This record gives sequence, C-alpha cells and structure tokens, in this order.
Amino acid sequence: MPKIPRGHKRGGRTAVTNRAAPRAVGDLIARGAAVLSRISDQSARQTFWRSWLSEQLPQELDAHVTGAVERDGALTLFADSAAWAARLRYALRELEPAIDGARANIREIKVRVLPRR
Repeated sequence: MPKIPRGHKRGGRTAVTNRAAPRAVGDLIARGAAVLSRISDQSARQTFWRSWLSEQLPQELDAHVTGAVERDGALTLFADSAAWAARLRYALRELEPAIDGARANIREIKVRVLPRR
C-alpha cells in the first residue's frame, strides 16, 4: 500500500516550505560591500585609537592596553588585567580633554578587562 504524506491526512500538519525568491548577484554583492565598508571603518577607528593612545600614554601602561573600540559615541578600551584597567581609568581622566580634541563625537569612555590570548 502506498504511503500517504502526513500533510494530507485529516488533522495532520501540512508541510511548509521556505522558498525565498531568487536574488540578483548584484544585490548580494552590494549588501556584502556595505558590511565590508562597516568593517573597514571600524578597523580604521581601532587603528587610529591604538596609535593615538600609544603616543599619549606612558609606555608601561600602553603595553597593557589590548584593544580599543569606538561605537555609537562610546570609546571602550581594554586592558589585560583589572589592575592595569584601574590605572588606565586614572590616566584617561587626565586625557579626556585631549580625547575630545581628537574626536569630538566621543561622549563616554569605558575601560574593560580583556586578557591577551
């Protein structure tokens, strides 16, 4: 006896297929280009802040900064331990006017711990 698909039986679930409309290759590339543009911009901002901080911070403290991320008006800096993060917070209080001069759109500065791998 042939099997009847479950969707055709009384009270059974019907199979739902998820078929998206075909997309043009140009649309996929354009969407990918926007993502790559955002990544490139973020990378440029990180490079800017790392080089700027290496000029402004004492060499001993700069060696323990593991990263910098600028996003939505907030600058988040990462130190490799809690002790160095505390030192970085104190050093940044003195550098706040210089940070405003470097980039006026920074409204908030955060320091987080991110150990090196």
